[in-house]
Amino acid sequence: QDGGQDTSFRWQCVDQPIGKLLFRRFLEGAPQFAAAGALWLEIEAFEQCEDAEREASAKQLRSRFFTPGGAEHCGFLSATATAPPTG
Repeated sequence: QDGGQDTSFRWQCVDQPIGKLLFRRFLEGAPQFAAAGALWLEIEAFEQCEDAEREASAKQLRSRFFTPGGAEHCGFLSATATAPPTG
Protein backbone atom coordinates (compact mmCIF):
# COMPACT_ATOMS: atom_id res chain seq x y z
CA GLN A 1 0.00 0.00 0.00
CA ASP A 2 1.10 3.52 -0.73
CA GLY A 3 -0.14 6.22 1.63
CA GLY A 4 -3.07 4.07 2.67
CA GLN A 5 -4.19 3.52 -0.93
CA ASP A 6 -4.15 -0.02 -2.29
CA THR A 7 -2.13 -0.04 -5.52
CA SER A 8 -2.20 -3.76 -6.22
CA PHE A 9 -3.07 -5.13 -9.65
CA ARG A 10 -6.12 -6.88 -8.18
CA TRP A 11 -7.51 -3.65 -6.74
CA GLN A 12 -6.80 -1.53 -9.82
CA CYS A 13 -7.61 -3.95 -12.65
CA VAL A 14 -10.04 -6.46 -11.15
CA ASP A 15 -11.93 -4.82 -8.30
CA GLN A 16 -12.32 -1.32 -9.79
CA PRO A 17 -14.79 -1.27 -12.71
CA ILE A 18 -13.08 1.54 -14.64
CA GLY A 19 -9.65 -0.02 -14.13
CA LYS A 20 -10.98 -3.38 -15.28
CA LEU A 21 -12.49 -1.82 -18.39
CA LEU A 22 -9.33 0.10 -19.26
CA PHE A 23 -7.10 -2.93 -18.73
CA ARG A 24 -9.35 -5.09 -20.92
CA ARG A 25 -9.24 -2.47 -23.65
CA PHE A 26 -5.46 -2.42 -23.39
CA LEU A 27 -5.32 -6.22 -23.76
CA GLU A 28 -7.73 -6.18 -26.70
CA GLY A 29 -5.82 -3.37 -28.44
CA ALA A 30 -2.44 -5.06 -28.35
CA PRO A 31 -2.20 -8.12 -30.63
CA GLN A 32 0.43 -9.75 -28.42
CA PHE A 33 -1.99 -9.61 -25.46
CA ALA A 34 -5.26 -10.47 -27.21
CA ALA A 35 -5.13 -14.13 -26.11
CA ALA A 36 -4.65 -13.04 -22.49
CA GLY A 37 -7.73 -10.82 -22.78
CA ALA A 38 -9.78 -13.62 -24.29
CA LEU A 39 -8.59 -15.99 -21.55
CA TRP A 40 -9.64 -13.51 -18.88
CA LEU A 41 -13.15 -13.25 -20.36
CA GLU A 42 -13.47 -17.02 -20.63
CA ILE A 43 -12.34 -17.55 -17.04
CA GLU A 44 -14.96 -15.08 -15.84
CA ALA A 45 -17.61 -16.95 -17.85
CA PHE A 46 -16.35 -20.24 -16.39
CA GLU A 47 -16.76 -18.86 -12.87
CA GLN A 48 -20.43 -18.13 -13.64
CA CYS A 49 -21.35 -21.42 -15.32
CA GLU A 50 -23.44 -24.11 -13.69
CA ASP A 51 -21.69 -26.97 -11.86
CA ALA A 52 -22.89 -29.46 -14.47
CA GLU A 53 -21.14 -27.45 -17.22
CA ARG A 54 -17.84 -26.87 -15.42
CA GLU A 55 -15.97 -29.98 -16.54
CA ALA A 56 -16.72 -29.46 -20.22
CA SER A 57 -15.98 -25.75 -19.93
CA ALA A 58 -12.64 -26.45 -18.22
CA LYS A 59 -11.65 -28.89 -20.98
CA GLN A 60 -12.50 -26.29 -23.60
CA LEU A 61 -10.44 -23.66 -21.78
CA ARG A 62 -7.45 -25.98 -21.52
CA SER A 63 -7.54 -26.94 -25.19
CA ARG A 64 -8.05 -23.37 -26.40
CA PHE A 65 -5.56 -21.48 -24.23
CA PHE A 66 -3.19 -23.97 -22.63
CA THR A 67 -2.32 -26.25 -25.57
CA PRO A 68 1.02 -25.35 -27.19
CA GLY A 69 0.65 -24.43 -30.83
CA GLY A 70 -2.94 -23.31 -30.49
CA ALA A 71 -4.01 -19.99 -32.00
CA GLU A 72 -4.76 -18.56 -28.56
CA HIS A 73 -2.10 -20.41 -26.59
CA CYS A 74 -1.05 -18.37 -23.56
CA GLY A 75 2.59 -19.39 -23.47
CA PHE A 76 3.35 -16.91 -20.69
CA LEU A 77 1.58 -19.18 -18.19
CA SER A 78 3.72 -21.59 -16.21
CA ALA A 79 3.43 -25.36 -16.57
CA THR A 80 2.03 -25.46 -13.05
CA ALA A 81 -0.72 -22.99 -13.96
CA THR A 82 -1.74 -24.97 -17.04
CA ALA A 83 -1.48 -28.48 -15.59
CA PRO A 84 -4.75 -30.43 -15.40
CA PRO A 85 -6.13 -30.68 -11.89
CA THR A 86 -5.27 -33.72 -9.83
CA GLY A 87 -7.74 -35.53 -7.62
